[in-house]
Amino acid sequence: MQTAEQNKELPYEKFLNHGPESLTEAELLAIILRTGTRNCSALEMAKKILALAGGKDFKLNSLHHLSLKELMEIPGIGEVKAVKVKCLSELAVRMAIEKASASLKFDSPETVAAYYMEKMRHHETEMILLLLLDNKLRLIEEYTLSQGTVRASLLSSREVFIKALKSRACHLMLLHNHPSGDPAPSKQDIEITQKIKEAGELMDIPLIDHIVMGDGCYVSLKEKDLL
Repeated sequence: MQTAEQNKELPYEKFLNHGPESLTEAELLAIILRTGTRNCSALEMAKKILALAGGKDFKLNSLHHLSLKELMEIPGIGEVKAVKVKCLSELAVRMAIEKASASLKFDSPETVAAYYMEKMRHHETEMILLLLLDNKLRLIEEYTLSQGTVRASLLSSREVFIKALKSRACHLMLLHNHPSGDPAPSKQDIEITQKIKEAGELMDIPLIDHIVMGDGCYVSLKEKDLL
């Protein structure tokens, strides 16, 4: 619980006296912004950014969705400050990816989802990745098959196997995001998965999973016995 003395401290001094864990999200962001204006302190400016990112439903990941233009519409936020906020957000994503990579195993849907979640969850359109694996389930190549509208992407099974053959892949895995945040596979998702699975069995390049990612959650068609 913060004391009255702590509440009077400026974010930078509070950091020095009590450490970063004592700061709120707004105070941490205020230190990144560094300065405010005559009419708006850095802390007030930080609070406006967080409000723009989601208000009552704010999540730190929401910062990633703010554009430079949106940030610069806040009084006192120029290009330099807006770029700082975007770089901070990108660093957070890369740190999460690096942490998840330590436990990444392609025979474990949970670890695959954890690793690729941060790469895909922030996309506002549907994106489909093809992972090409060797006979020991090690990654040979990662290939973007499609990047579509908010509602749907087109997936060509022909393109899947052209890439697989060129890379001499022994196994395939599909990943895609649902911009709505709900990872429940659609009827179309299930149908195209079955189509690629059947083709893979004929060509002796099996599809080992299709993972659909939402916002902080995922569905593995293999785990759901839909593959």
